[in-house]
Amino acid sequence: MDIKQTKDGNKLTVALSGRLDTTTAPQLEDALSSALEGVKELLFDFNNIEYISSAGLRIMLNSQKKMNAAGGSMKLVGVNDVVREVFEVTGFANILSIE
Repeated sequence: MDIKQTKDGNKLTVALSGRLDTTTAPQLEDALSSALEGVKELLFDFNNIEYISSAGLRIMLNSQKKMNAAGGSMKLVGVNDVVREVFEVTGFANILSIE
């Protein structure tokens, strides 16, 4: 998986590509651990994500919780039909802001 972070003031955009699964989730978790400090707007670009596993879902949920605690917002954009179905079946579509 490839992770590209772009910070603009208190907005962080995280563009992901590949598979977000058990193997790659720790890489994203590490990248986010220090990057979220001071962030009020978090945007995940899923245009190039082809698959997400429960490990990836956990990171999305934890990120949403951190943004809620910080009084910020989180959005997922560019989610393809396969990944969107995973979010819908698991109920995450009701928790996360997906555009």
